[in-house]
Amino acid sequence: MFLFSLIGICAVIYYVIQFMVFYFLDSDFELYLLSKLGKPVESLRGKVVWITGASSGIGRDLAIILAKHSVRLCLSSRKQSELMKVKKDCLDASRGYLHSNDIFVMPMDMLEIESHQKYFDNVIDHFKTLDILVNNAGRSQRAEWNTIQLKVDRELFELDVFAVVNMSRIALNYFVTNGLQGHIAVTSSVTGLVGFPNSATYTAAKHALHGYFETLQNEGFGIDVTIFCPGPTATNFLQECFTSTSGEKFSKPVNADDRRLTSERCAELYAIALANKTPLSWAGTRPMNFIFYIGCYYPNVKRCLINTLGMANIDRLRNGRPLGSN
Repeated sequence: MFLFSLIGICAVIYYVIQFMVFYFLDSDFELYLLSKLGKPVESLRGKVVWITGASSGIGRDLAIILAKHSVRLCLSSRKQSELMKVKKDCLDASRGYLHSNDIFVMPMDMLEIESHQKYFDNVIDHFKTLDILVNNAGRSQRAEWNTIQLKVDRELFELDVFAVVNMSRIALNYFVTNGLQGHIAVTSSVTGLVGFPNSATYTAAKHALHGYFETLQNEGFGIDVTIFCPGPTATNFLQECFTSTSGEKFSKPVNADDRRLTSERCAELYAIALANKTPLSWAGTRPMNFIFYIGCYYPNVKRCLINTLGMANIDRLRNGRPLGSN
């Protein structure tokens, strides 16, 4: 009887400590440990990494962090002028270890799916190889469920899901054909773990990405697949958000006093996830990580937590606002 009581007490202590840790960390526990004990970002030195959506936000800061550790880069987005600024920042961050030819700027529109193979071939022509594809391009959404036009559902899925899947299939076939242990990463979102309100299409798209890429992880192609899920992050993403209406943008800035993870810190955690080839990682400020953890591993507890907090408060936390705020 004493033995069973001891086991029960140890189990309770374990879960209490685990919950407390998740409340205070800014990433999942595995990623936190890897940041202290795992492979450093420097282990990627000399690799070729292609980042889509690299002109701003997490993509931009990820490029700069990788350049700091002498990673060769292909930078893509629709905005060539912004990409050139990122290239300069990357060269400066490399402290002379990278040269202009080590950072290839390739403007592209992810929606030009028929041109994906051409874009991919351009990267291979320039570097002669590719080690990691980081699918970072995409847009978020702010809209009430019942007001969303079906056309918006289709447009968001074309960009955030189908374009990503198509580019990844091209990369996968390249890795397999050439016998390379390549690495495909996709920037998902914590909405891929928990269904947050007022972005139904975006949430569905991220859940779809998890379905596609978790399946890829399980199909034994001999490549690495990382799904990285940022929580509330201080970027300009709200400006470009889809709404409920086709052709409309949300066009609102992130509030300066929002409680969000900095883009630089998010990118640093992303780089650690890439260096350690994690299958699934997430990042965010407290108490969001606690909610992500519950949502991922304890769905029944998640429902009780959501009912207790209320969806209005969940939405406030998702948007970097404190509980009870407007």
